[in-house]
Amino acid sequence: MKRKVTIGRTRFASDIVAEYLAPEKKSSKVIILCSGMPSYPGRRADLMQFFTKQGYWVIIPRYRGTWESDGEFLKKSPHEDVIDIMNGVEAGFTDLWSGNVVTIAKPKFYLLGGSFGGPAVILASRDARAVKVAAMSPVIDWTMQEKTVEPIDQLARFVPIAFGQAYRGKKDMWKKLSKGNFYSPIREAETVTGKKLIIIHAEDDNVVPFAPAENFAMKTGATFVKARTGGHMGIENFTEPRFWKKIKMFLG
Repeated sequence: MKRKVTIGRTRFASDIVAEYLAPEKKSSKVIILCSGMPSYPGRRADLMQFFTKQGYWVIIPRYRGTWESDGEFLKKSPHEDVIDIMNGVEAGFTDLWSGNVVTIAKPKFYLLGGSFGGPAVILASRDARAVKVAAMSPVIDWTMQEKTVEPIDQLARFVPIAFGQAYRGKKDMWKKLSKGNFYSPIREAETVTGKKLIIIHAEDDNVVPFAPAENFAMKTGATFVKARTGGHMGIENFTEPRFWKKIKMFLG
Protein backbone atom coordinates (compact mmCIF):
# COMPACT_ATOMS: atom_id res chain seq x y z
CA MET A 1 0.00 0.00 0.00
CA LYS A 2 1.34 3.42 -0.95
CA ARG A 3 2.22 5.57 2.04
CA LYS A 4 0.06 8.66 2.54
CA VAL A 5 2.40 11.63 2.61
CA THR A 6 1.54 14.67 4.69
CA ILE A 7 4.02 17.52 4.39
CA GLY A 8 3.86 19.79 7.40
CA ARG A 9 4.59 23.47 7.84
CA THR A 10 6.32 25.21 10.69
CA ARG A 11 8.19 28.36 11.66
CA PHE A 12 11.63 28.72 13.15
CA ALA A 13 12.81 31.79 15.07
CA SER A 14 9.31 33.19 14.43
CA ASP A 15 10.06 34.33 10.86
CA ILE A 16 11.47 31.37 8.89
CA VAL A 17 8.69 29.34 7.27
CA ALA A 18 9.65 25.77 6.39
CA GLU A 19 8.09 22.57 5.13
CA TYR A 20 8.98 19.32 6.84
CA LEU A 21 8.37 15.62 6.38
CA ALA A 22 8.91 12.83 8.89
CA PRO A 23 10.69 9.57 7.98
CA GLU A 24 8.81 6.30 7.69
CA LYS A 25 10.53 4.95 10.79
CA LYS A 26 11.71 6.59 14.00
CA SER A 27 14.94 8.48 13.41
CA SER A 28 17.09 11.25 14.85
CA LYS A 29 18.71 12.12 11.49
CA VAL A 30 17.63 15.48 10.09
CA ILE A 31 18.36 16.89 6.63
CA ILE A 32 18.09 20.65 6.20
CA LEU A 33 17.76 21.16 2.46
CA CYS A 34 18.71 24.62 1.16
CA SER A 35 17.56 25.42 -2.35
CA GLY A 36 18.87 27.76 -5.00
CA MET A 37 17.78 31.30 -5.83
CA PRO A 38 15.75 32.62 -7.55
CA SER A 39 13.44 29.64 -7.47
CA TYR A 40 10.46 28.47 -5.46
CA PRO A 41 11.59 26.10 -2.67
CA GLY A 42 8.20 24.36 -2.47
CA ARG A 43 6.65 21.60 -4.59
CA ARG A 44 9.42 19.20 -3.58
CA ALA A 45 7.27 16.29 -2.42
CA ASP A 46 9.14 13.66 -4.46
CA LEU A 47 12.50 14.93 -3.26
CA MET A 48 11.38 14.99 0.37
CA GLN A 49 9.98 11.47 0.10
CA PHE A 50 13.27 10.23 -1.36
CA PHE A 51 15.16 11.33 1.74
CA THR A 52 12.52 10.17 4.24
CA LYS A 53 12.74 6.71 2.69
CA GLN A 54 16.46 6.86 3.47
CA GLY A 55 15.60 7.42 7.13
CA TYR A 56 15.86 11.20 7.42
CA TRP A 57 13.57 13.94 8.61
CA VAL A 58 13.59 16.59 5.86
CA ILE A 59 13.22 20.34 6.34
CA ILE A 60 13.10 22.79 3.43
CA PRO A 61 13.15 26.43 4.59
CA ARG A 62 12.38 29.67 2.82
CA TYR A 63 15.24 32.07 3.52
CA ARG A 64 14.41 35.13 5.58
CA GLY A 65 12.84 37.79 3.43
CA THR A 66 11.80 35.34 0.71
CA TRP A 67 8.51 33.75 -0.26
CA GLU A 68 6.39 32.95 2.81
CA SER A 69 9.05 33.86 5.39
CA ASP A 70 9.17 37.21 7.16
CA GLY A 71 12.22 39.40 7.50
CA GLU A 72 14.63 41.06 5.08
CA PHE A 73 16.52 39.09 2.45
CA LEU A 74 20.30 39.22 2.91
CA LYS A 75 20.12 41.37 6.02
CA LYS A 76 21.71 38.34 7.66
CA SER A 77 23.81 35.69 6.01
CA PRO A 78 21.42 32.85 5.00
CA HIS A 79 23.63 30.37 6.84
CA GLU A 80 22.32 31.94 10.04
CA ASP A 81 18.86 30.71 9.01
CA VAL A 82 20.26 27.19 9.05
CA ILE A 83 21.71 27.72 12.53
CA ASP A 84 18.34 29.01 13.77
CA ILE A 85 16.61 25.97 12.32
CA MET A 86 18.99 23.65 14.15
CA ASN A 87 18.22 25.54 17.34
CA GLY A 88 14.50 25.19 16.68
CA VAL A 89 14.67 21.48 15.98
CA GLU A 90 16.56 20.89 19.21
CA ALA A 91 13.97 22.85 21.17
CA GLY A 92 10.99 21.24 19.42
CA PHE A 93 8.92 22.95 16.75
CA THR A 94 5.19 23.46 16.21
CA ASP A 95 3.19 22.08 13.31
CA LEU A 96 1.24 25.14 12.14
CA TRP A 97 -1.90 23.25 11.12
CA SER A 98 -2.43 21.03 14.14
CA GLY A 99 -0.60 23.05 16.77
CA ASN A 100 1.21 19.90 17.90
CA VAL A 101 4.81 20.18 19.02
CA VAL A 102 7.21 17.99 17.06
CA THR A 103 10.17 16.66 19.04
CA ILE A 104 13.20 14.83 17.68
CA ALA A 105 15.37 13.26 20.34
CA LYS A 106 19.06 14.11 20.07
CA PRO A 107 18.88 15.27 16.41
CA LYS A 108 21.83 14.71 14.11
CA PHE A 109 22.02 17.33 11.39
CA TYR A 110 22.97 16.75 7.76
CA LEU A 111 23.05 19.90 5.64
CA LEU A 112 22.44 19.73 1.89
CA GLY A 113 22.40 22.77 -0.37
CA GLY A 114 22.49 23.58 -4.06
CA SER A 115 23.69 26.66 -5.94
CA PHE A 116 22.76 29.70 -3.78
CA GLY A 117 22.04 27.27 -0.94
CA GLY A 118 25.58 25.90 -1.17
CA PRO A 119 27.18 28.73 0.83
CA ALA A 120 24.44 28.37 3.45
CA VAL A 121 25.33 24.77 4.24
CA ILE A 122 29.09 25.24 3.83
CA LEU A 123 29.20 28.15 6.27
CA ALA A 124 26.79 26.43 8.66
CA SER A 125 29.03 23.35 8.60
CA ARG A 126 31.24 25.15 11.12
CA ASP A 127 28.56 24.53 13.73
CA ALA A 128 29.58 21.45 15.72
CA ARG A 129 26.07 20.01 15.41
CA ALA A 130 26.43 19.56 11.65
CA VAL A 131 27.52 15.96 11.14
CA LYS A 132 28.07 16.00 7.37
CA VAL A 133 27.42 18.51 4.60
CA ALA A 134 26.86 18.16 0.84
CA ALA A 135 26.92 21.07 -1.61
CA MET A 136 25.79 20.81 -5.24
CA SER A 137 27.19 23.43 -7.64
CA PRO A 138 27.75 25.87 -4.76
CA VAL A 139 28.70 29.51 -5.13
CA ILE A 140 32.14 29.73 -3.53
CA ASP A 141 33.25 33.21 -4.56
CA TRP A 142 30.62 35.80 -5.49
CA THR A 143 33.19 38.00 -7.23
CA MET A 144 33.57 35.29 -9.86
CA GLN A 145 29.91 35.52 -10.89
CA GLU A 146 30.70 38.39 -13.24
CA LYS A 147 32.24 35.84 -15.62
CA THR A 148 29.07 33.75 -15.84
CA VAL A 149 25.67 33.97 -17.55
CA GLU A 150 24.18 35.11 -14.23
CA PRO A 151 26.24 38.09 -13.04
CA ILE A 152 24.98 39.78 -9.89
CA ASP A 153 23.93 42.99 -11.62
CA GLN A 154 21.73 40.92 -13.92
CA LEU A 155 20.16 39.18 -10.91
CA ALA A 156 19.54 42.57 -9.31
CA ARG A 157 17.62 43.65 -12.41
CA PHE A 158 15.82 40.38 -13.10
CA VAL A 159 14.65 39.19 -9.68
CA PRO A 160 12.38 42.15 -8.79
CA ILE A 161 10.58 42.16 -12.15
CA ALA A 162 10.36 38.37 -12.50
CA PHE A 163 9.61 37.39 -8.89
CA GLY A 164 7.96 40.51 -7.47
CA GLN A 165 7.86 40.44 -3.67
CA ALA A 166 9.22 36.90 -3.42
CA TYR A 167 12.62 38.41 -2.50
CA ARG A 168 12.29 41.40 -0.23
CA GLY A 169 15.31 43.42 0.80
CA LYS A 170 17.01 46.77 0.46
CA LYS A 171 17.94 48.02 -2.99
CA ASP A 172 21.64 47.68 -2.23
CA MET A 173 21.40 44.09 -0.95
CA TRP A 174 23.00 42.71 -4.10
CA LYS A 175 26.09 44.85 -3.53
CA LYS A 176 26.72 42.86 -0.35
CA LEU A 177 27.26 39.83 -2.56
CA SER A 178 29.26 41.53 -5.31
CA LYS A 179 31.79 42.91 -2.82
CA GLY A 180 32.73 39.33 -2.01
CA ASN A 181 32.98 39.58 1.77
CA PHE A 182 29.43 38.53 2.65
CA TYR A 183 28.04 34.99 2.44
CA SER A 184 31.19 33.92 0.64
CA PRO A 185 32.82 30.58 1.55
CA ILE A 186 36.16 31.49 -0.03
CA ARG A 187 36.60 34.24 2.58
CA GLU A 188 35.98 31.72 5.37
CA ALA A 189 37.96 28.78 3.99
CA GLU A 190 40.34 28.66 6.93
CA THR A 191 37.42 28.04 9.31
CA VAL A 192 35.81 25.20 7.32
CA THR A 193 36.51 21.58 8.29
CA GLY A 194 36.81 19.77 4.98
CA LYS A 195 36.31 16.27 6.35
CA LYS A 196 32.65 17.15 7.00
CA LEU A 197 32.06 18.37 3.44
CA ILE A 198 31.45 16.87 -0.01
CA ILE A 199 31.13 19.15 -3.05
CA ILE A 200 29.70 18.12 -6.44
CA HIS A 201 30.22 20.35 -9.45
CA ALA A 202 30.08 19.97 -13.23
CA GLU A 203 32.86 21.29 -15.44
CA ASP A 204 30.35 22.65 -17.97
CA ASP A 205 28.46 24.78 -15.41
CA ASN A 206 28.03 28.25 -16.94
CA VAL A 207 25.95 29.67 -14.07
CA VAL A 208 28.32 29.09 -11.14
CA PRO A 209 31.98 28.61 -12.11
CA PHE A 210 33.59 25.23 -11.57
CA ALA A 211 37.16 26.27 -10.72
CA PRO A 212 36.44 28.01 -7.37
CA ALA A 213 34.65 24.92 -6.08
CA GLU A 214 37.52 22.62 -7.04
CA ASN A 215 40.09 24.97 -5.51
CA PHE A 216 38.03 25.38 -2.34
CA ALA A 217 37.83 21.61 -1.92
CA MET A 218 41.60 21.31 -2.29
CA LYS A 219 42.19 24.13 0.17
CA THR A 220 39.86 22.76 2.85
CA GLY A 221 40.44 19.05 2.28
CA ALA A 222 36.81 18.49 1.31
CA THR A 223 35.75 15.53 -0.81
CA PHE A 224 35.26 16.70 -4.39
CA VAL A 225 33.17 14.99 -7.05
CA LYS A 226 33.82 16.32 -10.54
CA ALA A 227 31.19 15.76 -13.21
CA ARG A 228 32.28 16.36 -16.79
CA THR A 229 28.73 17.22 -17.82
CA GLY A 230 25.53 18.24 -16.11
CA GLY A 231 25.56 22.01 -16.36
CA HIS A 232 24.28 23.94 -13.40
CA MET A 233 22.77 21.53 -10.89
CA GLY A 234 20.51 22.06 -7.90
CA ILE A 235 19.12 20.12 -4.96
CA GLU A 236 17.07 17.83 -7.21
CA ASN A 237 20.34 16.40 -8.56
CA PHE A 238 21.27 14.93 -5.17
CA THR A 239 19.06 11.95 -5.99
CA GLU A 240 20.77 11.12 -9.28
CA PRO A 241 22.26 7.62 -8.94
CA ARG A 242 25.70 8.79 -10.12
CA PHE A 243 25.81 11.25 -7.22
CA TRP A 244 23.62 9.69 -4.54
CA LYS A 245 25.78 6.57 -4.27
CA LYS A 246 28.79 8.74 -3.36
CA ILE A 247 26.79 11.08 -1.13
CA LYS A 248 25.14 8.23 0.75
CA MET A 249 28.51 6.66 1.53
CA PHE A 250 29.86 10.04 2.65
CA LEU A 251 26.93 10.81 4.93
CA GLY A 252 27.35 7.40 6.57
